[in-house]
Amino acid sequence: MNFSAKVVVGLRKDHRDPESETVKRTLQDLNFDVLDVRTRKIYEISVAAESKKEAEATVRSMCTRLLANPTKDEFEFEVEPVGNSSTTAEK
Repeated sequence: MNFSAKVVVGLRKDHRDPESETVKRTLQDLNFDVLDVRTRKIYEISVAAESKKEAEATVRSMCTRLLANPTKDEFEFEVEPVGNSSTTAEK
């Protein structure tokens, strides 16, 4: 079966995020009433697997081995069978 995964990776809240700080400051300079900004990377990945559980395990492994640095990043993901709206999230 084919699955579609959406992975969101970002810095943990206890890590300084200079990019977000710059965006926040610039938006405020442009007179937007911004309280906070957090930047994230989004990966959209197509995966072939025998089951949704296997696809989730594969995506989790991708996150821990490459997409997210466990010392500074947090991640979450959703996996859906192609053509179905069922979702699962993992942190």
